[in-house]
Amino acid sequence: MSHPQRLGKYQITDVLGQGAMGVVYKGYDPDIRRVVALKTIRRNFDDGSGSGETVAARFRNEAQAAGRLLHPGIVGVYDFGQDESVAYIAMEFVEGHTLAHFLSGQVRFTDDDILSVATQLLDALQHAHDHGVWHRDVKPANLIMTRVGKLKVADFGIARIDAAGLTQANSIIGTPMYMAPEQFVGAQIDHRIDLYATGVVLYQLIAGQAPFTGTPEQLMYKVVHDEAPPPSHCDGAQRTDRWDGVIARAMAKHPDRRFATATAFREALVAAANRPVNPTVSDETLVKLPARPRAAGTGVPTGSTGGSQGVPTHWDPAVLAQAEHSLALHLGPLASVLVRRAARECQDLGSLYARLAEQVTNPAARSAFMDQAARAGRAVRSGVTAAATTTGSPAAAAHASGGAATELTDGRALGDAALEQAQRALAAHLGPIARVVVRKAAEKTRQRDALFALLADAVTEPVARQKLLAELARIG
Repeated sequence: MSHPQRLGKYQITDVLGQGAMGVVYKGYDPDIRRVVALKTIRRNFDDGSGSGETVAARFRNEAQAAGRLLHPGIVGVYDFGQDESVAYIAMEFVEGHTLAHFLSGQVRFTDDDILSVATQLLDALQHAHDHGVWHRDVKPANLIMTRVGKLKVADFGIARIDAAGLTQANSIIGTPMYMAPEQFVGAQIDHRIDLYATGVVLYQLIAGQAPFTGTPEQLMYKVVHDEAPPPSHCDGAQRTDRWDGVIARAMAKHPDRRFATATAFREALVAAANRPVNPTVSDETLVKLPARPRAAGTGVPTGSTGGSQGVPTHWDPAVLAQAEHSLALHLGPLASVLVRRAARECQDLGSLYARLAEQVTNPAARSAFMDQAARAGRAVRSGVTAAATTTGSPAAAAHASGGAATELTDGRALGDAALEQAQRALAAHLGPIARVVVRKAAEKTRQRDALFALLADAVTEPVARQKLLAELARIG
């Protein structure tokens, strides 16, 4: 695709990345003579919600929310503008890595570094909360670690400005792994959802794994109903229990039981650590990853799609169909969106599957998914489309990911009565959330074998999964 030479007064110097809604450019402000990141959105973009204004309103909200925040720990927003085809935000260009990149690289942070990350993040959030702004999507992908160990909070794109009056103020928006219980059940929310999400991020840094794993539907059920094990009890955590009480309070099911403010959360962490707070993350941790700059709020390596490489324009549909099918066994219908988004940003099959694997939180499932990726890669190199390989069957892939070995080979389409039976069988294992799981699976496919494989993947315990498959097999 062609790219503009200018957006308003800003000169375009490079392409940093491309997402579903638009392109992120590296630009230059000739008036102030500084480098900026330019985040764009197509003005006619429709996110499929039935309201073409939804994403555009959220984009303006990002500029309005972050633009009123002036803090060294928050990515600065300089300007908002529009031309004939796109709207854009000019923001601070930050070089560094997202915290998600450190986690995916299995970099383990010391207690001193965890305390530094936590206090920097909570200081930034307190500033935002004092100005009536809630982030609403605190997660590692939105936390940029600069090359000198300073943390920057990016992407207030779904922030809720207090009394802003937007219709989406109380809707369910965010990333399931980091969403608080009240976000899932549609209850009143406030700044304490950011404190919950911060607790989840710190849990990952301490334990080396997420507190809850599974499909979005499984996460929803667990976040609302289950208690996460103390981070010090997780396999491989190798930590004392000094953090457990603070994290448990931050992740309390009811917001009234959490810390009242980010500052109170910070003070509790410092007291539990009983050590000085370092203003930056240590050089020893920073050098564990290659110094590859990333643009503010994009999570995209600088120049990764720019220069002579250009932006990828198409993939073999059969390859993407296989990737979507493999990922759906772990994430359900959400896989379709994730594959399309990753395909716009990745150049080759290896990077595509690596990006998708970051979404599979269970280590064993992630390993199985990458095994499927390796087989798909060999098939493509041998000239056989990935969709034609034997790994394409739901039963085979479910077996590879530690799922049931029961084969589901019936390709008949299921009617509404059969779906109701399947919902009742699944409800015995998941509770009321089974209705949502079945509905989303049916939107993906009504073929008996494929749909039952998706339902079985929603049950993580192997014995329970086997029992469910046996129950599903009796549905006519």
